[in-house]
Amino acid sequence: MAVILGLIVQGGQMFLVLALAPLLLGLTRKVKAQLLRRRGPALVQPYRDLARLLRKEVVLAQNASWLFRVAPYLIFAATWVAAALVPTFGTGLEFSWSADLIAITALLGSARFFLALVGMDVGTSFGGIGASREVMFASLAEPAMIMIVFTVALLAGSTQLSTVAAFMVAHVSLRVSLGLALVGLIIVALAENSRIPVDNPATHLELTMVHEAMVLEYSGRHLAVIELAAALKLLLYLSMVACIFVPWGLAPEGAGPRTLTVGVLAYFAKLAVGGVLLVFFETSIAKMRVFRVPDFLGAALMLGFLGTLLLFVSGSF
Repeated sequence: MAVILGLIVQGGQMFLVLALAPLLLGLTRKVKAQLLRRRGPALVQPYRDLARLLRKEVVLAQNASWLFRVAPYLIFAATWVAAALVPTFGTGLEFSWSADLIAITALLGSARFFLALVGMDVGTSFGGIGASREVMFASLAEPAMIMIVFTVALLAGSTQLSTVAAFMVAHVSLRVSLGLALVGLIIVALAENSRIPVDNPATHLELTMVHEAMVLEYSGRHLAVIELAAALKLLLYLSMVACIFVPWGLAPEGAGPRTLTVGVLAYFAKLAVGGVLLVFFETSIAKMRVFRVPDFLGAALMLGFLGTLLLFVSGSF
């Protein structure tokens, strides 16, 4: 019976992140419009967009390979699994043993690999530009992410997220290394999700776009799956920040329904606050030039390296 209940809770987390991802995207768009003194779309508009795309016919290029048809589902599956592994409302779930920071980074890297391949598959100039930029950014974002993982692992003694969250709750303190890791993770999250200042998700300018350039040839259900995967990726990074740096409210292993409900409500609050802060940051700065993005990600790499170095030299930082 305990195993069945554990599987039910784990399945609930998987479908919770899937259901909340479009809502988080709608929240960011609505708040951004309000800050810009516009009415903006409804919170549920991303759900309507996905439903409309699912009803549309798929149009494929004549020279599209089998990979072009299969890749959207592979990208979605890898992103969904990675997002479902991050503890959202509780730790110690049935599959928490696999919620490893290195494994999650590898899943995101696999999704990025397939996305870059399909960007070049049809042979359009926009797809090639977007794929080359994505790989260039990833060559700095992934090392920065690994250094951030090392910083957290040296402090908590594990790369398993449930263990990290439990350590952060029990040993809460202000540390320079944690601050450096947090800023580095935020920079990586902005770059990975193509948000300002790296990219503007609301425009389709060929001189600046990265993610949109790789998916211009998609339509119908294929585009719906990719857009849902992009929303899941944004939710994943906010969940990761909340799990590592704001772990309060997470239900412990073996918690009852009441504690799990509190954990779900706390998770909703964290996502709402994270979405509002993200939009406030985006509306406060301008988009940078594409050739300055490596410097931006290089700062994240150096922050992660400094955080790791501080903990390696002295555990008191």
